[in-house]
Amino acid sequence: MIVKVYPGKAIMGRQSAAQAAASIRQAIDAKGQARIIAATGASQFEFLDALTGMPDIDWQLVEMFHLDEYIGLSINHPASFRKYLLERLIQKAGLKNYHLLDGEKNPEEVIRRIGQALCVAPIDVAFVGIGENGHLAFNDPPADFETAEPYLVVELDEDCRRQQVGEGWFSALSEVPRKAISMSVRQILKAEEILCVVPDARKAHAVRMCLEGEVSPLVPASILQTHPNITIYLDTASAALLDPETVNS
Repeated sequence: MIVKVYPGKAIMGRQSAAQAAASIRQAIDAKGQARIIAATGASQFEFLDALTGMPDIDWQLVEMFHLDEYIGLSINHPASFRKYLLERLIQKAGLKNYHLLDGEKNPEEVIRRIGQALCVAPIDVAFVGIGENGHLAFNDPPADFETAEPYLVVELDEDCRRQQVGEGWFSALSEVPRKAISMSVRQILKAEEILCVVPDARKAHAVRMCLEGEVSPLVPASILQTHPNITIYLDTASAALLDPETVNS
């Protein structure tokens, strides 16, 4: 596990995007295409803005999979992750080959269809974040570390739902859906490379628990410690509670 800390979200976003772009180019050079998983949320703003501006990425050769989505939320709602990815990644990059989780359709059918497409070939690089409650994707604590299914329907805990209100996606807790579709923990770990981008002071406690605590379903993103090829990108605020020895550069 490589942990990198930068003085501010902007430079963190540029540096993480540079590594992501290099990984995408390398996969295209080696295989003729790159398969990626894209995360959403406020933590990914700077990263995706920088990534879509990176030169020399043939986005026509990139296949993108969606990490998670609320069940029952319209694509026109400001909090829709489909809307987010369309506006912040797909349209800006000119992506043509992508798989979005439609939370307005039958969840089991969506899971079956996109899960089948996901498992056709390995994922080259997954972009993820860490929630204030330590969640990975929408796998809230206690997370299912055992299921081999690529996607599952999950119940969102109150801490997760409060985070969505705090970030401004919803005006009240009652508006936040209680269920979502999420990529499973084991499926995320199948990616050949993982880039985890986590800015902001409100994530500092979760970052410490996930990177320095025991691997536990009660701290879902702690499972990232077990991946052989992962880089964690932090800003000084999110890294504030870490032991200096945890940081590589």
